[in-house]
Amino acid sequence: MKILVCVKQVPGSNNVEVDPVTGVLKRSGIPSKINPYDLYAIETALSLVERFGGSVESITMGPPQAKAVIQETVCMGVQSGTVLTDRKFAGADVLATAYTLSQGLRKCGEYDLIICGKQTTDGDTAQVGAEVAEYLEIPNISNVLSVDSFADGKLQLTASLDDQIVTLETALPCLISVDGDINTPRLPSYKIRKTLTDDSVRFLTFADFGDQDPDHYGLSGSATQVERIFPPEKVSQKVQIEGDADAQAQALFALLDRKKML
Repeated sequence: MKILVCVKQVPGSNNVEVDPVTGVLKRSGIPSKINPYDLYAIETALSLVERFGGSVESITMGPPQAKAVIQETVCMGVQSGTVLTDRKFAGADVLATAYTLSQGLRKCGEYDLIICGKQTTDGDTAQVGAEVAEYLEIPNISNVLSVDSFADGKLQLTASLDDQIVTLETALPCLISVDGDINTPRLPSYKIRKTLTDDSVRFLTFADFGDQDPDHYGLSGSATQVERIFPPEKVSQKVQIEGDADAQAQALFALLDRKKML
């Protein structure tokens, strides 16, 4: 079984500014890390290979320094990874991001399974995985809680539909998105990190893709545009209520009532 895992480099800090013109995050100078949900996807892939055999590769879209997250996946046990990087990809919304990833995944050759994290901590849309599957014309199952078995080219899965838990079966190839309840990710190997080389990471650019229409990528290929970006208003005013529990409760009720919050 050949498994491809989509990962993303996200800001490692909450103190991130947004470009008021383009509406994209200002990532320069901000420490980065691998998207936390993607760690569960990597662990799922590695566990499946341990159970059923095969290989795992990772893929990401971002600036050249995004190779750091690919190297992190290698330290966890992934064989190798790919960085999709080009100025033409900059400013992509979820639709253009998914299309770019689908083009990069096609360049990875034949595969059996693609695994994504539920969502990213910098966008929180939870849309990219499903859109990638749509572009690749393969089945998609989201909110996967466990991969129960694999036989005769089919996966048996348990997934959450918010109000109920269901058991599903799907033929390969397919794409699944996993949540944090599925496992506990392993730690990166210090031994592998000490012997890590650049050979484990390859770079693909726009020129490597089958679709050479620049209007399908980046800002040009984005179906949504940010009209206005502004920081939330900061309110530092505070009220301290004295007295016993009953007095505090009455004072709090009166305060909320005056502000018409009840």
